[in-house]
Amino acid sequence: EVQLVESGGGLVQAGGSLRLSCAASGFTYDDYAIGWFRQAPGKEREGVSCISFSDGSIYYADSVKGRFTISSDNAKNTVYLQMNSLKPEDTAVYYCAGDASRLRSSYLCNAGMDYWGKGTLVTVSS
Repeated sequence: EVQLVESGGGLVQAGGSLRLSCAASGFTYDDYAIGWFRQAPGKEREGVSCISFSDGSIYYADSVKGRFTISSDNAKNTVYLQMNSLKPEDTAVYYCAGDASRLRSSYLCNAGMDYWGKGTLVTVSS
């Protein structure tokens, strides 16, 4: 059974930083992807950043390029999202998601994934 557990959300002032963590378990093979999605109140879900362990591709949404960095610690089965220069418009519930496929990260970040965590709230004050 695939499980994804997020941590690291919280309240931060504009311009500050946060690091989200996603502990993943249950993927049988190395052909899978992990992504970070977010949803703000009244807005559609947005794929923020995704990484494919199948082909090594990484995707960032235009809204976070240059500010957010996705990384992984394979020994800990954990994927991180380092968020710098945070803006009030980054406020949202951030979800970790996973997909057991070889699809590219850019596709999965736009189409969505099969498995989801419960989410962690990030609030950026102005």
